[in-house]
Amino acid sequence: MNLRQLVQTSFFVSTCCLSTLLHGAEVSIHKNEQSGLLTWTSKDNGFSIELIQLLPDFVRAVYTKHDLPRAEIDRIASYCVYGSILKNTSQQQLTYKVKEWTYTDSQGKIHPVKTKSQWLSEWRKAGITFSWTLLPDDVVFDIGDWQQGFTTIKLPRESKFDLTYTWKLNGVPHSGTLKNLTCPPETIEQP
Repeated sequence: MNLRQLVQTSFFVSTCCLSTLLHGAEVSIHKNEQSGLLTWTSKDNGFSIELIQLLPDFVRAVYTKHDLPRAEIDRIASYCVYGSILKNTSQQQLTYKVKEWTYTDSQGKIHPVKTKSQWLSEWRKAGITFSWTLLPDDVVFDIGDWQQGFTTIKLPRESKFDLTYTWKLNGVPHSGTLKNLTCPPETIEQP
């Protein structure tokens, strides 16, 4: 089962709330009517990126299932974690490098996005060899290829931020920004 199927079958089936054209990019925001959790999708210049809010308990469950130490589980769950789905919608080769991505917090400070390679380096020092779930950080896509995994942002719960991401089509650089993303809440509020 892929990330999209897992998220949708768990409790994240979305309904569309907003769709707009932003600087040439088609951006849509979906809100799950039951949970209130959000999904942002941007399609621009042959590249599609989708970010799905994940609750900390969902993240904990994923890593508990894979027997990571409690301290590492709690550490990654303290991040704002998104299920990410990236697609090459062009008729060209596409590349991206997460180490070139940044996020801007509400005070205007720019931060690098933590990469899978950084997480794995830290986990190896803790004796962890598990490497799945995180978004690969340096990928070459052929036509129609796609990738999925977790993207982690180090901000407090429900913080607002802008994510700037880059990609190349046949070596030509492009960039996009998803504005006013919101970190997932700690829990879903019950009515």
